[in-house]
Amino acid sequence: MAGASSFGTYPEVSLADARQRRDEARKQIAKGIDPGAVKKAQKQATVQEEETFEIVALEWHKKHLSTWTERHAQTILSRLKHGLIPWLGARPINEIRASELLAVVRRAESRNALELAHRLRAIAGQVFRYAVATGRAERDPSGDLRGALPPPKVKHHAAITEPQ
Repeated sequence: MAGASSFGTYPEVSLADARQRRDEARKQIAKGIDPGAVKKAQKQATVQEEETFEIVALEWHKKHLSTWTERHAQTILSRLKHGLIPWLGARPINEIRASELLAVVRRAESRNALELAHRLRAIAGQVFRYAVATGRAERDPSGDLRGALPPPKVKHHAAITEPQ
């Protein structure tokens, strides 16, 4: 048989199972389907399920816990769980585009929480950069959103003009 394939080793895969898998592979070849490509596509689909925004974001958060104060870590986790994960969490991280991220960040902007919107974009950017560094995403779409949000309103505070 040309292009022999492995179905597993003997103790894990019985001879009957190996023969059944061989017959299925031959049927696929007869239909013009490459069994190796099918197996590769199934493996890729499994890998994508494990690389959702939520999984990568929580892993990123866990990696940085030792460098943050407890309060800061709680704030970041809260912003992830309430501001980003409900809308992006189930999506594969490498498929999220700038327009989708902008729609999520605009939810905070629509409540006049401009500072929060900017912080959500920054947190998402850190998660995406972590995903790029670990090989789970090609690029960080948050950089494309610079200038897409209006700047937060600046509050000037009174200063002491006379030290006495």
